[in-house]
Amino acid sequence: MTERGLRAVEIAQSWIGTPYRHQASARGAGSDCLGLLRGVWRELYGAEPEKLPAYTRDWSEPASEETLWLAATRHLVSCDRRAPVRAGQVLLFRMRDRSVAKHLGLAAGQGQQMTFIHAYSGHGVIESPLSLPWRRRVVARFEFP
Repeated sequence: MTERGLRAVEIAQSWIGTPYRHQASARGAGSDCLGLLRGVWRELYGAEPEKLPAYTRDWSEPASEETLWLAATRHLVSCDRRAPVRAGQVLLFRMRDRSVAKHLGLAAGQGQQMTFIHAYSGHGVIESPLSLPWRRRVVARFEFP
């Protein structure tokens, strides 16, 4: 894990327990999965990388546009998908086959104890095991620059 990745995990852990709120990004008050990563980014870099447009829960699914994936490639560094997942990496998930990627999390644990921190509707910001069903949904991984 890089030093920046370690710091990102520490920041994300401080968000655990924040309630789920669509389009929000306020530790303790409300966040969605993107809001969590935006909050981590702000603490690492001081400001958000770009102005965020309003977005719907379906993330451009009807138009089949990979809006979230494209934004990730603009601001994060792509990782080799063949290499093992490392704590501190941003994980991008496709929640259903042939749908757009629309969920984000931050890898937190290591090895057999791999976990990830994410904001999940109905649960808020939580740390979950990166179980096989979740691993199968990962379509891309990134590191903070």
